[in-house]
Amino acid sequence: MRRLALAVAALIGLPLFTLPAQQTTSGTATRGHDWTQFGWDLARTSVSTAPTGIDATNVKTMVRQQVTLDGTVDASPIYLSGVPVNGQPHDAFFVTTTYGKTIAIDALSGAILWTFTPPDYQSWTGSPQITNSTPVADPDRQFLYAASPDGHVQKLAIADGHAVWSTSITALAQKEKIASPLSVYRGHVIAVTGGYVGDAPPYQGKVAILDAATGKLLHVWNSLCSDRPGIITPSDCPESGSAIWGRAGAVIDSATGDIYVATGNGHWDGKTYWGDAVLRLNSDATQLLGNYTPANSNELAAADADIGSTSPALAGSYIVQGGKDGKIRLLSAASMTGSSPHAGGELQAVKPPSGSRVFTAVAVRRTASGTTVFVTDNDGTSAWTVNSGALYPLWQNNNGGTSPVIAGGLLYVYDAHGNGLRVYDPSSGSQITALPAGSGHWNSPIVIDRMIALPEGTSRDHSTTGILDIWRLK
Repeated sequence: MRRLALAVAALIGLPLFTLPAQQTTSGTATRGHDWTQFGWDLARTSVSTAPTGIDATNVKTMVRQQVTLDGTVDASPIYLSGVPVNGQPHDAFFVTTTYGKTIAIDALSGAILWTFTPPDYQSWTGSPQITNSTPVADPDRQFLYAASPDGHVQKLAIADGHAVWSTSITALAQKEKIASPLSVYRGHVIAVTGGYVGDAPPYQGKVAILDAATGKLLHVWNSLCSDRPGIITPSDCPESGSAIWGRAGAVIDSATGDIYVATGNGHWDGKTYWGDAVLRLNSDATQLLGNYTPANSNELAAADADIGSTSPALAGSYIVQGGKDGKIRLLSAASMTGSSPHAGGELQAVKPPSGSRVFTAVAVRRTASGTTVFVTDNDGTSAWTVNSGALYPLWQNNNGGTSPVIAGGLLYVYDAHGNGLRVYDPSSGSQITALPAGSGHWNSPIVIDRMIALPEGTSRDHSTTGILDIWRLK
């Protein structure tokens, strides 16, 4: 029955739920669930469908443990319940640090279970060469995939953290960065690349497809020089830029496997150069199926106001796209279909209440009554309903935050300025509480099995230590 459940979940692209009554090292039976990837599911909706045991009445009573890590996690954790680690079943969080260490943490005690350290770790430790990627668990729950600053993706055994394979997806890791989370879809690992702060050339944004079993690099789609498949030596392409670096990375339609990404500053010609665009690729990234760019894309790129600061958010027949120009665009998915260029034609472009640039993943909540999207930036949080080709404001406030998460009917937004993890009623926007938390950067929480996990700290400090906050119900 367990194998059948896992197979069905993997086929339809849902997060994997573990079976009830698994034993932990403390002897406590758990009824666990998994949070296998950034944003909860393949589409990065950031809306969990699992019960959490946490509600508006008890969230205020949660007790925080701060776990010291051998590195800063400027990203999000993932979680697996009841998996065998070091010969015993554990509920465990898994994180990747900015310098590429992947760490397994016992969720009940905070103990470090294992640490994977990339072979060349010392060569970039303390330097600006980093990763902000979140790992992803394989559907078989025996392995996970993680990125490192040397441009490699590695397959790690959950049992003890050893590397099964390690594959490079760039010819110039000092310039091309794996900033976004990894995905797994039907035996393929999907990774994307961008550049570093300052957009120092040469680099190109790319979508890389790897065989999950062997680590073989199957295909690379380059957003600049897109007529050239495979890994390009960055200086061999006449143009540089077009980073794929949004917090959600590659967004996948679980029904079709189609891959949606947004690119940053870079040249656009609607032929082989796709800077500052929303792009739809087929599941193995061998064909461009759809595209959109703002009518003034080259101007946006020149002003460092690209739309690639966020990943596309799938909202039924619509796509919601934020950007560094301080706008939220609503696109028709049908109108961007095809490889011919689609410049302009968005259904709507609105400004969030704060007017700030958007650097976060958009949460998408779909219910019987309709679709609501939640958008955060440095200076505000807002909710919008999607109806008949338009965005309508539902509520807003002046509390900024990182990528929002909805779990157990509550909305969680981390204020990276050190003002805590705010918990809201997602329907009204009323704040329920704010749990204490230190400052950070792009970190965002997960909420699962009566626990909340949130890393603190920022990659900008170039630190080799960090903190994971774990809140538990008493």
